[in-house]
Amino acid sequence: MVAVLLFAAWTLLLAMIYVVPRVPPVMLFKKPADSWTRGKPNTDPAILVRAQHAHLNAVENLPVFAAIVAMAMLMNRADAVDPLAAYVLYARVGQSLVHLTGTSFIQVLLRATFYFAQVLLMAWMIWQLVG
Repeated sequence: MVAVLLFAAWTLLLAMIYVVPRVPPVMLFKKPADSWTRGKPNTDPAILVRAQHAHLNAVENLPVFAAIVAMAMLMNRADAVDPLAAYVLYARVGQSLVHLTGTSFIQVLLRATFYFAQVLLMAWMIWQLVG
Protein backbone atom coordinates (compact mmCIF):
# COMPACT_ATOMS: atom_id res chain seq x y z
CA MET A 1 0.00 0.00 0.00
CA VAL A 2 1.53 3.25 -1.19
CA ALA A 3 0.06 5.32 1.66
CA VAL A 4 1.88 3.22 4.28
CA LEU A 5 5.18 3.58 2.42
CA LEU A 6 4.69 7.34 2.12
CA PHE A 7 3.75 7.54 5.82
CA ALA A 8 6.99 5.70 6.66
CA ALA A 9 8.99 7.98 4.34
CA TRP A 10 7.41 11.05 5.95
CA THR A 11 8.34 9.72 9.40
CA LEU A 12 11.96 9.29 8.30
CA LEU A 13 12.04 12.77 6.77
CA LEU A 14 10.80 14.27 10.03
CA ALA A 15 13.59 12.48 11.88
CA MET A 16 16.18 13.87 9.48
CA ILE A 17 14.90 17.43 9.97
CA TYR A 18 16.04 17.39 13.59
CA VAL A 19 18.86 14.83 13.46
CA VAL A 20 20.91 16.21 10.56
CA PRO A 21 21.43 19.71 12.08
CA ARG A 22 22.64 18.13 15.34
CA VAL A 23 25.44 16.09 13.77
CA PRO A 24 27.85 18.83 12.55
CA PRO A 25 28.19 20.58 15.96
CA VAL A 26 29.00 17.23 17.56
CA MET A 27 31.47 16.31 14.83
CA LEU A 28 33.14 19.74 15.12
CA PHE A 29 33.34 19.38 18.94
CA LYS A 30 31.06 22.38 19.46
CA LYS A 31 28.54 20.28 21.36
CA PRO A 32 29.06 17.12 23.39
CA ALA A 33 27.79 13.93 21.78
CA ASP A 34 25.36 13.43 24.66
CA SER A 35 23.75 16.85 24.20
CA TRP A 36 20.40 15.26 23.36
CA THR A 37 17.36 16.30 25.35
CA ARG A 38 16.88 13.21 27.51
CA GLY A 39 16.19 14.69 30.92
CA LYS A 40 18.28 17.79 30.23
CA PRO A 41 17.34 21.35 29.36
CA ASN A 42 16.96 21.66 25.63
CA THR A 43 19.36 24.00 23.83
CA ASP A 44 18.17 23.23 20.30
CA PRO A 45 16.32 25.85 18.25
CA ALA A 46 12.55 25.65 18.62
CA ILE A 47 12.09 24.34 15.07
CA LEU A 48 14.28 21.31 15.85
CA VAL A 49 12.33 20.58 19.02
CA ARG A 50 9.06 20.82 17.10
CA ALA A 51 10.48 18.58 14.35
CA GLN A 52 11.45 16.00 16.95
CA HIS A 53 7.98 16.08 18.45
CA ALA A 54 6.34 15.83 15.02
CA HIS A 55 8.55 12.83 14.27
CA LEU A 56 7.64 11.16 17.57
CA ASN A 57 3.94 11.73 16.82
CA ALA A 58 4.39 10.03 13.44
CA VAL A 59 6.28 7.13 15.05
CA GLU A 60 3.41 6.63 17.49
CA ASN A 61 0.83 6.23 14.72
CA LEU A 62 2.77 4.51 11.95
CA PRO A 63 2.60 1.01 13.52
CA VAL A 64 -1.16 1.31 14.04
CA PHE A 65 -1.72 2.46 10.47
CA ALA A 66 0.61 -0.20 9.08
CA ALA A 67 -1.11 -2.93 11.13
CA ILE A 68 -4.54 -1.94 9.82
CA VAL A 69 -3.36 -1.90 6.21
CA ALA A 70 -1.40 -5.15 6.63
CA MET A 71 -4.42 -6.90 8.13
CA ALA A 72 -6.59 -5.65 5.28
CA MET A 73 -4.13 -7.16 2.82
CA LEU A 74 -3.97 -10.46 4.73
CA MET A 75 -7.76 -10.58 4.84
CA ASN A 76 -7.96 -9.82 1.10
CA ARG A 77 -9.92 -6.69 2.02
CA ALA A 78 -7.87 -3.88 0.51
CA ASP A 79 -11.20 -2.43 -0.58
CA ALA A 80 -11.91 -1.59 3.07
CA VAL A 81 -8.83 0.63 3.46
CA ASP A 82 -7.91 1.84 -0.03
CA PRO A 83 -10.40 4.71 -0.19
CA LEU A 84 -9.26 6.10 3.19
CA ALA A 85 -5.52 5.34 3.39
CA ALA A 86 -4.41 8.40 1.43
CA TYR A 87 -6.53 10.63 3.68
CA VAL A 88 -4.77 9.23 6.76
CA LEU A 89 -1.48 10.20 5.12
CA TYR A 90 -2.77 13.68 4.21
CA ALA A 91 -3.94 14.26 7.78
CA ARG A 92 -0.56 13.08 9.11
CA VAL A 93 1.37 15.41 6.80
CA GLY A 94 -0.98 18.26 7.69
CA GLN A 95 -0.53 17.63 11.41
CA SER A 96 3.25 17.51 11.02
CA LEU A 97 3.44 20.69 8.94
CA VAL A 98 1.34 22.60 11.46
CA HIS A 99 3.51 21.19 14.26
CA LEU A 100 6.66 22.41 12.50
CA THR A 101 5.35 25.94 12.08
CA GLY A 102 4.55 26.80 15.69
CA THR A 103 2.62 26.24 18.88
CA SER A 104 -0.02 28.98 19.01
CA PHE A 105 -3.47 28.07 20.31
CA ILE A 106 -4.88 27.92 16.77
CA GLN A 107 -1.98 25.73 15.60
CA VAL A 108 -2.42 23.32 18.50
CA LEU A 109 -6.16 23.16 17.79
CA LEU A 110 -5.50 22.53 14.09
CA ARG A 111 -2.95 19.84 14.97
CA ALA A 112 -5.47 18.14 17.23
CA THR A 113 -8.05 18.28 14.44
CA PHE A 114 -5.65 16.57 12.02
CA TYR A 115 -4.83 13.98 14.70
CA PHE A 116 -8.45 13.14 15.41
CA ALA A 117 -9.13 12.92 11.68
CA GLN A 118 -6.46 10.20 11.50
CA VAL A 119 -7.91 8.38 14.50
CA LEU A 120 -11.42 8.47 13.07
CA LEU A 121 -10.25 7.34 9.64
CA MET A 122 -8.30 4.42 11.13
CA ALA A 123 -11.23 3.50 13.38
CA TRP A 124 -13.50 3.50 10.33
CA MET A 125 -11.02 1.23 8.50
CA ILE A 126 -11.09 -1.20 11.42
CA TRP A 127 -14.89 -1.08 11.47
CA GLN A 128 -14.96 -1.86 7.75
CA LEU A 129 -12.69 -4.86 8.33
CA VAL A 130 -14.46 -6.39 11.32
CA GLY A 131 -17.97 -4.94 11.12
